[in-house]
Amino acid sequence: MPSHPETTPLAPEDASWVGKLGPGLITGAADDDPSGIATYSQAGAQFGYSMLWTVIFTYPLMVAIQIISARIGRVSGHGLATNIYRHYPGWLLYWIVGLLLIANTVNIAADVAAMGNALKLLIGGPAQIYALGFGIVSLGLQLYIPYRHYVRVLKWLTLALFAYVGIVFTVQIPWGVVLEKTVFPSLSLHADYVTTVVAVFGTTISPYLFFWQASQEVEEQRGDAAARPIRYAPKQAATNFRRIKIDTAIGMAFSNVVAFFIILATAVTLNLHGVTDIQTTEQAASALRPIAGEFAFWLFSAGIIGTGFLAVPVLAGSAAYAMAGAFRWKNSLALKPALAKRFYGIIAIATLIGVALCFTSLDPIKGLYWSAVINGVISVPIMAVMMLMASRTDVMGRFIIGRRLRQAGWAATVCMAIAVMAMLGAMVA
Repeated sequence: MPSHPETTPLAPEDASWVGKLGPGLITGAADDDPSGIATYSQAGAQFGYSMLWTVIFTYPLMVAIQIISARIGRVSGHGLATNIYRHYPGWLLYWIVGLLLIANTVNIAADVAAMGNALKLLIGGPAQIYALGFGIVSLGLQLYIPYRHYVRVLKWLTLALFAYVGIVFTVQIPWGVVLEKTVFPSLSLHADYVTTVVAVFGTTISPYLFFWQASQEVEEQRGDAAARPIRYAPKQAATNFRRIKIDTAIGMAFSNVVAFFIILATAVTLNLHGVTDIQTTEQAASALRPIAGEFAFWLFSAGIIGTGFLAVPVLAGSAAYAMAGAFRWKNSLALKPALAKRFYGIIAIATLIGVALCFTSLDPIKGLYWSAVINGVISVPIMAVMMLMASRTDVMGRFIIGRRLRQAGWAATVCMAIAVMAMLGAMVA
């Protein structure tokens, strides 16, 4: 194995809490993409307050599994796909990467379509042309803006999510009832309810987020001349593990707080007014207009566009990292496209195919809900492989995960597996 000299901890500026926000914050915010908004909106509209518990319950599970993915990247110096390539059978790697590529491409299609429809709701005009424009702009930013600058843009785009927090202040909220229903929810084993729980879990704990955060930790390490993979530079462990913990805890809290408010907003407006079937983000925005008012409608619609710009590069990037790791290609957003043609080629192909789907008879928006369900299903084997990797000394050196993090990670994996089995059982019954 190659060795690297131990180096001193990162620069003092990284010790500030602001300096600790990066991969975890962007990963958490990207989780609330238009497809996630559609899922949360449907959950709130169909089941009201009875779905609020899901985002509280998934928070510690989400934090644990994302910390583990980040540690794998930072300790080993490689993303998830490269580590799977090195330590597991090829069929497993290609199966995982293939499903991820398909799911992410469809998700991109759904997201840019939702962005186009949101702009149409705001100003009128052709939604498909807007979707094409959004896709091209997003791709151009990824190809031509240096990573160190573009990642700052992504951080600022996380502010778009506050639109969904703002919505609840435009309507009257019975906070006592909300608290009661959150702590003591009305659970059900009905197929629709269980499937929606799995959809929420699947859009909250999603495979592309694992690949993205692990790869972003590798990017952060490569971008710092003093940094090395932690297994070869043990003195950097304490600083980086603390940063990862804070960054991920805040990022996932941000994600789940926004998800909570989306479910709450649609529950208190749509569900209480008998609107229980919301299949798209634009339907949710339109339904809010006569109930919650013009301001809530504008906030919801504008938020869709902002979160789409945040999520599309994460979806395309995570697919590219996975493909590059599987086939041993050069991969880094810090490299110019000419130096990593195949890596950037996957980003371009995934984005352009996603945009092209908006011009076909296939309605990618209808697939949002079920793509979240599928994400929940395929998350289980991916999480199991991650847990095994994080406990292997040939991957992590002496920095294998500790007992508490291991227990939390396996708890997340088991909970996802139980939810999926419950859904399948309810469907068969």
